[in-house]
Amino acid sequence: MSLNRLNLAGTVTETMNNSKPIVYFIDDEKHIRMANHQTLELAGFEVQSFNGAEKVLQLLSLEWNGVVVCDIKMPGMDGLTFLNKALQIDRDIPIILVTGHGDITMAVSAIQDGAYDFIEKPFAAEKLIDTVRRALDKRALTLENRTLRQELEAQSAPGPRIIGRTSVMQHLRATIASVANTGADILVVGETGTGKELVARSLHESSGRGNNNFVAVNCGAVPENLIESELFGHEAGAFTGAQERRIGKFEHASGGTLFLDEIESMPLPVQVRLLRVLQERVIERIGSNKLIPLDMSVVAAAKIDLREAADAGEFREDLYYRLNVVTIDIPPLRERRDDIPLLFHHFLLVANARYLREAPAPSPDQIRVLLTHSWPGNVRELRNVAERYVLLGESCGYRLEQLMHGTEGTSAITLPEQVECFEKSIIAQTLANHKGNIKETMITLGVPRKTLYDKMKKLGLDKSEYK
Repeated sequence: MSLNRLNLAGTVTETMNNSKPIVYFIDDEKHIRMANHQTLELAGFEVQSFNGAEKVLQLLSLEWNGVVVCDIKMPGMDGLTFLNKALQIDRDIPIILVTGHGDITMAVSAIQDGAYDFIEKPFAAEKLIDTVRRALDKRALTLENRTLRQELEAQSAPGPRIIGRTSVMQHLRATIASVANTGADILVVGETGTGKELVARSLHESSGRGNNNFVAVNCGAVPENLIESELFGHEAGAFTGAQERRIGKFEHASGGTLFLDEIESMPLPVQVRLLRVLQERVIERIGSNKLIPLDMSVVAAAKIDLREAADAGEFREDLYYRLNVVTIDIPPLRERRDDIPLLFHHFLLVANARYLREAPAPSPDQIRVLLTHSWPGNVRELRNVAERYVLLGESCGYRLEQLMHGTEGTSAITLPEQVECFEKSIIAQTLANHKGNIKETMITLGVPRKTLYDKMKKLGLDKSEYK
């Protein structure tokens, strides 16, 4: 979804199937049809009018982008019969029923059966326009979410999934497919949180080495005095404390892929030894003179420009050129905003499954908030927001804007508030699973009965609500 799909009010004006939204107005009285057709057209809607409901059924489908306004009392097929048949085609088609005063009870029952809303005669033009506009927004969001699910399913091949439909992400996937089996050393460059390890894993899975080890090393997290032992391994007695032989990451990755994350943090002396490994594909364990041949693919990742680091003397120039055989640049999230709804939907589904929740899909206004955020933490930040949305959103009453800590004009949720809300949701979910049974709940949660009762009282939970 691109930014131009949202109007200034934040409502969805175009669905991903690119069909223009339309209103079908059904009434057997000609003057009513003509008057309301004109009202809706003047409000900017595309409208088609019908004097009967039968022919409209033939125009409906799962992909149809529109709303039906239908009178209840008509000769032939009445509005309630039409409602029943239309919802058999697609349960989510918004159908607005037009009813006389004596049919209110009937209309309320129809809403329980799946109608979107009803309008009582006589009604003001503003009432009709507002109801139709809300129904079109709902339909657009339904179609959007269906399309997102279909795209996620299309990208759900086994192994790491690089999700995105923008041209840059399509090019990224094509590049990975092209170079994965070449055996060339690859440099992945991207800001923090863009998914460099995901790309490295995808390269590994797409190659002929996918069934062998994928060994990840964060060069910035290993102490400088230990990194050589970590990478090259050592023999027993090689130094104080080396009581037995250790197989290093290079050797462990032989046959598979070695991923060197934050390679810009690797000490310069170790860079010299790494260069030799890349050139000769052999290593010597610390304390040994025996050369050990390696058969591995090497993927290095950096969050800075290594060319600039080399010019500044902070990274070996010869190592830079050795790694720069193939460079894959991952764009930051702000440069591929069209992928944000798809990614957020994916993380929402993952979090729903992980936390056994069913958080609702974001509204058009919430999508607008997601699209206009700067996302300094990139995809990682988006995933965290999706998880907070599942854990704290609907159940704890926090708006999406509040869950996005970096959004201007919103206050962050304190840690104690998050902990309390999470604790409440876990206890509530466990009570629901055990139908309010305190004994089974306390066993599952591993807390004493008094502690459970105290927490339930504090959090306003009543076991009777879960029976």
